[in-house]
Amino acid sequence: MTPSSLAPMPRWRQYWALTKPRVTQLAVFCAIIGMFLATPGMVPWSVLIGGSLGIWFLAGAAFAVNCLVEQKVDAKMRRTAWRPSATGEITPLQILVFAAIIGLIGMLLLWFFANPLTMWATLITFVGYAIIYTLLLKPATPQNIVIGGLSGAMPPALGWAAVANDLPAEAWLLVLIIFTWTPPHFWALALYRREDYKQSGLPMLPVTHGEKFTLLHILLYTLVLIAATILPFVYKMSGYFYLVSALILGGIFLAYAIALYKKYSDELAKKTFRFSIIYLSLLFAALLIDHYL
Repeated sequence: MTPSSLAPMPRWRQYWALTKPRVTQLAVFCAIIGMFLATPGMVPWSVLIGGSLGIWFLAGAAFAVNCLVEQKVDAKMRRTAWRPSATGEITPLQILVFAAIIGLIGMLLLWFFANPLTMWATLITFVGYAIIYTLLLKPATPQNIVIGGLSGAMPPALGWAAVANDLPAEAWLLVLIIFTWTPPHFWALALYRREDYKQSGLPMLPVTHGEKFTLLHILLYTLVLIAATILPFVYKMSGYFYLVSALILGGIFLAYAIALYKKYSDELAKKTFRFSIIYLSLLFAALLIDHYL
């Protein structure tokens, strides 16, 4: 389906699409878990609502800038050619103004309802994703998703900082989990979308190093991920409920990675990608449940 064959979206939905709402929702969910893990009690409503909205707005602004920077690349890929930035339905100036407005709103929300540390940390994350990753790393190296993964891994630490006004080791353990989760998650997508990435010119790992090399890296990073998910228990920030949950979820993820490595298919790669999203959601939910047991 070509962009011209798509029915035009209402203007508000075009701007909504620029914020990549599905990705933003997962990021904010992890940030909220970070908020609750930062306190033995309940998160104040003002911080929960104001902080979550602030992180949401700044994340949305980062994704809007990402859409602007990758406008031409997105237009070459079936997965992204429908985006209003790629079709030209929203101009670069409009995207910049939109990103600036919601980014400023996000900063103000975090300053007044959370604390300056959270605002500055979220702003640095914005720059890391929208500028350093999108503009510099992504078109330069097939390890882009690994190196740039830190900015995408920051939401739980931002949530933690919003409540505690601090970034202790526990917060960085949560970051480490998402950091190690990102490569197998994204490379599964890149495998079954490799033709898209060939057309885009981006040096994604399946394009530059081939299928088998990418599958090996997915398998190895999955093992590293499982090890990283055990650290909260080792560090005594979580208990046995979380440990059992992490091992079961990790075992399922590893089974997908092994199956992919043994006999690849696009359909299995899609299933692995979809499960990876469910995996992260359930893992962080287990952290939250364990926290209050």
